[in-house]
Amino acid sequence: MEKLSDKRFILALTRTCGSGATIIGQMLAKEYGLDFYDKKILRMASDDSGISEELFARADETTKKSLLYSVTRKIYNGEIIPPESPDYTKNDNLFAFQAKVLKELAERESFVCIGRAADYVLKDYPNLVSIFVYAPMEKCIQTEMKRLNMSRKEAEKHITDMDKYRRAYYKYHTGREWESPYNYDLCLNTGELSYEQCVEVVTEYLRIKLG
Repeated sequence: MEKLSDKRFILALTRTCGSGATIIGQMLAKEYGLDFYDKKILRMASDDSGISEELFARADETTKKSLLYSVTRKIYNGEIIPPESPDYTKNDNLFAFQAKVLKELAERESFVCIGRAADYVLKDYPNLVSIFVYAPMEKCIQTEMKRLNMSRKEAEKHITDMDKYRRAYYKYHTGREWESPYNYDLCLNTGELSYEQCVEVVTEYLRIKLG
């Protein structure tokens, strides 16, 4: 039997705000000696497209405050808009370049990725494991209060706003419901499991799936 390290696989984490998915993703990356991709994807997409990283980052932030994702939809189909088009730097194309980077990474290495609708972008890759990490609101509030030094009211608003954005972003680019368990191989509740136990669950799932 091959070891897991001999096989290429991808762990794509989607998460609710305050659930601890970033820590879990970093723990998994360390466990397997893999790269952990979050906003690094923006820099790599910038290098690939020639579009400034600042523009990618600005689009990432400003769309959180806009109504774009709640009133429209543009399901990702793999299309890249050419540089001569006036739409080259539009948000849809910025997403397409991030997706292109993820697909290229998937062709050459194992890695852990958080967000970026990676579970959808890479859905055709056989050794993808898609994971949804969530927690009860009260746990998320306590986590974000401590992490960001916020009041309870500030933390609750921050979580509500972030989850609303992620829900709309996911629906806009994938056509899917963000919180549907049908989208994921595993759903992990960090209100019931510690981060270490979540890593154990993923490790066991990988052993069964790839072993």
